[in-house]
Order: sequence, then structure tokens, then C-alpha cells
Amino acid sequence: MTAAIRYFTKSKKGNTKKLADCVSEATGIPAETVETDLSEKVDRLILINAMYAANIDGEVKEFLARNRDKIGVVVNMNTSASGKSTFDIVKKATDALNIPLDSREFHCAASWIFINKGLPTDEDFARAAAFAKEIVAE
Repeated sequence: MTAAIRYFTKSKKGNTKKLADCVSEATGIPAETVETDLSEKVDRLILINAMYAANIDGEVKEFLARNRDKIGVVVNMNTSASGKSTFDIVKKATDALNIPLDSREFHCAASWIFINKGLPTDEDFARAAAFAKEIVAE
């Protein structure tokens, strides 16, 4: 099974980047931004993203569109200060491109300004690492 990790963040706090780095370390797969297209077809794309103004960023959607023929299935991992998952939004984007989306996801709350201080926790990162290891071991 082949897998790749792509992430998008525009936050200065870097919670999504920290999540991507954690998943990369746990799986041994380099985490790259969505600016880097896939060089070959992968069975699983671990897509790490965050909620911005009740949506995912357009760059994430553009990455999926550019790489749709190279993605077997997307696995969604995300953070948000609002507590809302990006799963339904990613599903809408992947459905429009005929890319399968795994029904499993990892989601955790994250800090932003004065909201959710101290999140994600070390426990959240440990759960993310375990989730990602399970995904790539299949």
C-alpha cells in the first residue's frame, strides 16, 4: 500500500503543521504542503487540514482537483478552534471530483487566539499518530 501526506495551514499557531509533523514522524512518510503535487498514484492520501471561516481553503480543493487521478482514497485529518470537523466539506469536494473518502477521520480541537488554550494536547497528538499508523498499515 502506498500513502502520502499533504497538509494546508495558514495559521501562525501552527497546529495543523504540528499535526502533519506528528503523523509524518509516526508513519515515516514525509508531510508536504498541498502546493506539492503527488508525483505518482497513491492508495491513500492523508489530507490534513483545518476549518477556516466554516470551510476548507480553496488551495486544498485545487490540490484535490489537480491530483484526482493519482488518489486512491482520501483520509481526512483536521483541527479546528470551533470544534467542527471538516469531514462533510472534504466529502463534498471529493464527491465532486469522484475521489473516494474514507469514512474514518481524525479530528481534534485546536487553539486560536483565546479559544481552546493548550489544544491540541500531547494525548491528541498520540491519538493522531495511532490513527495514522493504522491507516498506513492496512
